[in-house]
Amino acid sequence: MAENPSDEVHHPIFARLFSLVGKGLDSTEREHRQELNSDLSGRVIEVGCGAGVNFEYYPKSVTYVLAVEPEPSLRKQAIRAGDRAPVPVRVVAGVGERLPAEAEEFDAAVTSLVLCTIPDPVAALREIHRVLRPGGHLRFYEHVAAEGSVARQFQHALDATVWPKLAGGCHCGRDSQDAIVAAGFQVVRSRRFMVKPLGIPSHLAPFIMGTAVRD
Repeated sequence: MAENPSDEVHHPIFARLFSLVGKGLDSTEREHRQELNSDLSGRVIEVGCGAGVNFEYYPKSVTYVLAVEPEPSLRKQAIRAGDRAPVPVRVVAGVGERLPAEAEEFDAAVTSLVLCTIPDPVAALREIHRVLRPGGHLRFYEHVAAEGSVARQFQHALDATVWPKLAGGCHCGRDSQDAIVAAGFQVVRSRRFMVKPLGIPSHLAPFIMGTAVRD
C-alpha cells in the first residue's frame, strides 16, 4: 500500500491491456530495451516501471534498482517481475513529480514510455535531475511528436479528445526531448526511429532513445 494516496493513479483497464502488450514483446522491442539498459551500473531509479518489463534487461553491473510505479495493478506485477530480475529491485508507489528518494542518491535513471503519461513531465524530469548525482545519466525511450505538420495536428487532436482516456493518460504529441532539456539535462546521444505496430508502418508513432547527463 502507498503511504500517501496521492502517490497512486488508477487505470485498471489500461493496466490490463498494457500488461498483455508487455508479455508479447517482439525481437525488435527486446533489442530496444537491451539498448536502453546497456552499460548501466551502480544504483538506478526507474520512473514509471509499469509491469516491470525492463527488469530482465538490467546488466549485473547494476547494484540496485528503485522502481517507482503509481498504478497499483501494474505495481503488483512489477513486484513479481522484480523477484525474477537478475539484479536487486525494490518496487515502490510514487509519482514522477514527487520521487521517494534523496538528492543525488542514484548513478542513473531510466524512463521508458512514461513521459507521455505524467501530468507535468518537466516537473518529473526535474525530480529525476534532483535524485541523480552530478554526472549521472538519464536513459530515455519515449514516443514523441511527429515531425510532419499533418501528423502532428492529428496527434494533438487525439490528445485533446479520446486518447489520454483510452491510454492511461498518454499524450502522443509531446516532445519529450525538449522536456528533458528544459529540466536541465544535456542530451549527449539521441536517435529517432519509427515503429511498426502490427507490422504496419505508422508515421504517427515516432520514438526517440538516448542518453542525457546531469551537470
